[in-house]
Amino acid sequence: MRFVKYHALGNDYIVIDPADVDSDLTPSHIKRICHRNFGVGSDGILLGPIEKPGANFGVRIFNPDGSEAEKSGNGLRIFSRYLLDCRLVKDDPFTIWTIGGIVTSQVYPSAGTVTVDMGQVGFDSQEIPVTGPPREVINESLDIDGQQFTFCAATIGNPHCVIVQDAVSAEQTRQFGPAIETDARFPNRINVQFMRVLDRNAIQIEIWERGAGYTLASGSSSCAAAAVACKLGLCDGRIAIHMPGGLIDVTLSEDFFVRMTGPVTRVAEGSISPEMFAPGD
Repeated sequence: MRFVKYHALGNDYIVIDPADVDSDLTPSHIKRICHRNFGVGSDGILLGPIEKPGANFGVRIFNPDGSEAEKSGNGLRIFSRYLLDCRLVKDDPFTIWTIGGIVTSQVYPSAGTVTVDMGQVGFDSQEIPVTGPPREVINESLDIDGQQFTFCAATIGNPHCVIVQDAVSAEQTRQFGPAIETDARFPNRINVQFMRVLDRNAIQIEIWERGAGYTLASGSSSCAAAAVACKLGLCDGRIAIHMPGGLIDVTLSEDFFVRMTGPVTRVAEGSISPEMFAPGD
C-alpha cells in the first residue's frame, strides 16, 4: 500500500490513493497506520482521489481513532498539494468533495501555500449539533469537572466549541479537552478551541481535535474560532490565527463565508508492509 505523508504546521496526514488499497480500510487498519509507535504515525488519513458528482475530486478523511471526519482544513490543504504533486491540478482553482460539503481550493506552488474556500460557518444548534431547543449557540455555560466555561458553538461542516479566555495553554487544553469533546450536549462529539484575542486582526488558539486529541494546528478550528471572534465583535474580517504549529490567515465575509490560507510541507513517501497488520502485534 503506497502512501505520501505531509504536514500542515505540524498537523500531519497520510494520503492513500484508493487504487493502491486491495480492500476497504477498516478502523483497526486506520488506527494501526496512524499509531506513532506501531505504524507510520499521523493525525489522520486522507483517502483519495475518489469520484464524486459535482466536484473535480473527492476525499474521505479519517481520524487516528478510526472515525471519519466531515471536513479538515489542514487535510484539504494537504490533499490539494498532493493533487498538485501528482500533476492532477495546476495553479487554477478546483473543487473537492467532503462529507462536510464541497470546497474550492487553489495551490500556489511558488509560495508553498494553499487557499481553501471552506464554506459558511453556522451557529445553529440543530446543524452543529448541540442538544436543547433550536437556537444560535452563543455565550452559553459549560461546567466541566467543576470548572465553569463560557462557550460558543459553530459548524463549518464539522462541529466546534470555542471558549474565549484571557490566556490559553496546552496544559489546560489537554486537561479539559477530552471531557468537552465527549460532553453529552454534543451528540456527535466536538472539536475544542481555547481562544485568546490578541487584537482586532489576530487570535491565538489551543486545539483539542475530535478523534485525534491535542493538535498543533487545525484549519477548520482556525475558521471556526475566527468566525466566533467576528460574531462576538472582537475581531474584524481578516484574522491571523496563531497556533503552536504556526500561522494560518483567515478572511471572512459579512455572512461568515470563510477563506483559509496556509503552508503545506511534503514529508515522505513509501509503502506500508502487510506485516504491520499481523494479528497479535
